Amino acid sequence: MNVTVINIKDLFKYLVVLITSIIVIVSATRFFYNKSISIEKKDIIKSNNKSFYLTCLKTTIPMIDYKQETTFDISNKESINKSNILTKLLGIQLGLINNVEVKNDNIAENNNEENNENTENTEKIDNTEENNQEIELAKTDLQTQEVTENNIVPSYTNIIDNIAFKNQSSYEITEDLVNSPFNLNNKTDVIIFHTHTCESYTQTENYSYTPSGEFRTTDLGCSVARVGDELDKQLTAYGFNVIHDTTYHDYPAYTGSYDRSLNTVKSILEDNPSTEIIIDLHRDAVGSSAEYGPSVIIGDEKVAQMMFVIGTDGGGLYHPNWRENFKLAISLQRKANELYPGLFRPIILRDSRYNHHLANGAFIVEVGATGNTMEECLGSMKYLAKVMSEVIK
Repeated sequence: MNVTVINIKDLFKYLVVLITSIIVIVSATRFFYNKSISIEKKDIIKSNNKSFYLTCLKTTIPMIDYKQETTFDISNKESINKSNILTKLLGIQLGLINNVEVKNDNIAENNNEENNENTENTEKIDNTEENNQEIELAKTDLQTQEVTENNIVPSYTNIIDNIAFKNQSSYEITEDLVNSPFNLNNKTDVIIFHTHTCESYTQTENYSYTPSGEFRTTDLGCSVARVGDELDKQLTAYGFNVIHDTTYHDYPAYTGSYDRSLNTVKSILEDNPSTEIIIDLHRDAVGSSAEYGPSVIIGDEKVAQMMFVIGTDGGGLYHPNWRENFKLAISLQRKANELYPGLFRPIILRDSRYNHHLANGAFIVEVGATGNTMEECLGSMKYLAKVMSEVIK
């Protein structure tokens, strides 16, 4: 029987040689593989040099709040703007950046996604800047001149303290009522809505629309709802908290508009029960002529005339606070006559309730008529907001 004797020293030597050979083979394989991958990655980096190098800079120098002001080619160091602190720092970091190991094989795809995200963020910022752009507020040292063209001579039944009224109600307008102060506990919150949301104006190049009826459109950007947007912005600039509702109440059916708008406002008041200033913004109905467009010129700007309409309980519907609504409208009209005489036509008082029973500061404002343009009506809103800020705030 033969016995083979294995020398431990020889076995150890063989194992060392085997392991060394494996290491050499693996190392050589990785070397050539990484070299080819490195070339591909460098090409990717060069094609994305701007966003990639800035990312690297932010990573290697995280405390630097940098701003890119010039473009540069990283392959040409002489083209870097030495006056820019970013490029100076970048020059120092070139050695580190050129040796950065890219761990994500999908870097090109990721950089494209990052660029898309940056573009989206830029658009959001641009939109925010547009929304937050400075609003032109009304001045008070301007002359006001009433325009007679496409207008009619205002009619009224009463004039008390230089305030004209067209009283179409069952009540008498007394001097005591006219001179009584209005009562509002909440002078900050405002609700704007539109019983006749589709009311529109004479079309212009900037405000062209598809009609849904005679001077009516479902385009909220060209109807009285757009005027409400402007009033919202103006009042917000004066510190009011505004809820502007643009629900259609007169489309597809006109009949029943006030019932539908009543439900809308009640719903808003459920979440905002303390709100007392409620504005139903309208355009005056089509008069004897479609060209009827009551206007005034304030300074150098032509704007639409406005008119308060106040409802009462004269028609038999519950409305105990109509006098409070009326007194607020009178106070606003008085201030408007002081600042911009002729901006408001005579206040109309009627027996219809018009949903004004919902609060102490509820009223209708009719802005212009069919012959007015959207531009004229938008201009009126800064003057209405100014008057409200002077009287209420």
